[in-house]
Amino acid sequence: MSGAAESGKTKAGTPSVLIVGAGFGGVGTAVELKRAGFEDFTILESASEPGGVWRENTYPGAACDIPSPLYSFSYEPNPHWPQRFSQQPDIHAYLRHVIAKYGLERHIRYDTEVTGAAFDETRGRWHVETSRGETYEADVFVPAVGQLSRPVWPDLPGRDTFAGTSFHSARWDHDCDLRGKRVLVIGTGASAIQFVPTLQRQAGALTIFQRTPPYIMAKRDTTYRRWQQWLFEHVPPTQLLGRLRIFLLAEYATYGMTRLPVLAKLFELRTAQLRHRYVKDPALRKKITPSYPLGCKRILFTNDYLPALAQPNVTVTTDKIAEITPRGVRTADGTEHEADVLVYGTGFAATDFLGKLKVLGLGGRLLQDAWSGGAHAYLGMTVPGFPNLFCVYGPNTNLGAGSIIYMIERQARYIRQAVEQLARPDVSYVDVRPEVEARYDAEVQRRLGRSVWSGCTSWYRQADGRVTTNWPGLVTEYDRRTRRFDAGDYRMVGTR
Repeated sequence: MSGAAESGKTKAGTPSVLIVGAGFGGVGTAVELKRAGFEDFTILESASEPGGVWRENTYPGAACDIPSPLYSFSYEPNPHWPQRFSQQPDIHAYLRHVIAKYGLERHIRYDTEVTGAAFDETRGRWHVETSRGETYEADVFVPAVGQLSRPVWPDLPGRDTFAGTSFHSARWDHDCDLRGKRVLVIGTGASAIQFVPTLQRQAGALTIFQRTPPYIMAKRDTTYRRWQQWLFEHVPPTQLLGRLRIFLLAEYATYGMTRLPVLAKLFELRTAQLRHRYVKDPALRKKITPSYPLGCKRILFTNDYLPALAQPNVTVTTDKIAEITPRGVRTADGTEHEADVLVYGTGFAATDFLGKLKVLGLGGRLLQDAWSGGAHAYLGMTVPGFPNLFCVYGPNTNLGAGSIIYMIERQARYIRQAVEQLARPDVSYVDVRPEVEARYDAEVQRRLGRSVWSGCTSWYRQADGRVTTNWPGLVTEYDRRTRRFDAGDYRMVGTR
């Protein structure tokens, strides 16, 4: 094939880079390369348009739970956000704006799903295959597929027998008319708390199957007025101050979850006040009161979920689901809950990094084998034995509080520095030293073992208890540790 990613190093020594995914991670990496003068990169996107999680999740009420002044690239502030917590269409539009402004469209290959990648040690290059039968080659391979892109369907007996309409929240069926219908929702996570209020207003009867109640915090949202947007555009520090305030609050919350749990007690008190304010029925209030430490599972922000639960057409049940039947859901006590529509709000395979993508490193070693005990990577990006591979939003880079885009920018900066190293004529590939990565992983896991995330079952953890998703410290620490690409951490293998 022809194209940037197949060309190899140019006469000037510029490495070629292949990025998988056109969400925030892939776009952020591409912009960093572009701003540094690197043009030899290609983004392979399996869908027909960019957006990642903000393309896929179009359920009613889909929005970000991080205020937009922080949930945006630092170098590309958006003074025209319509509200503080922007909704899916506006975030998707922002990402498309970034792509257009920085001229990335010509670098993106849509409808191109990567199925496998193998490193050629003799040439120091990655050979990448797609579902369309195409092959690409590049010096640097950057999977930026995210942690929240592969929906999880619960392993329930009879799931395929339901006679009504059923779908996952990440694959919302907008043709399904919910008005007056009997609707069952399985799950009470971050997506459910956003779409349940809409379902409550439309459905004749809504039954919610809750396994574990979430902690609910008020969403301090506001619609920006034109004079505020004018200020943001013409006096940028006004928006920057808002970004800083959100950033500091997130760092404070992270400190409580990782170092000083007593700080979380203040937030627990506030969540209890909200439950008493909106849910007057003591039995229902007890049912939706968490019994685990705040922050152990993802804290959810909403103003209308608790009021929706208190409406007369809503039932919350904690009975264990035994099976899906043609008519609805049967619980362990034998009760069959009949329904016309079944909605799965059961989240994503967050710990299943890179999904089904088959990646082969030195000696033909499979990355899934290297991660058999749980995903791990130095600084969340690179794995011994897999040279010139850098994950974006990889293992242990998720946040319990704060903006993942901040983390993505730091990873993109680090990858750009790695590309600069590979531009040297005497360097074929870089491979993180096993002892460096092992020491780093041991530190991360030790610190996570003292964090609130080790105290309960959640999507942050594997079944064996290992936390593979979250970063154990403040984001300012991650910024410091990724600020400089240290060649001493790597085997620098010369050209052959």
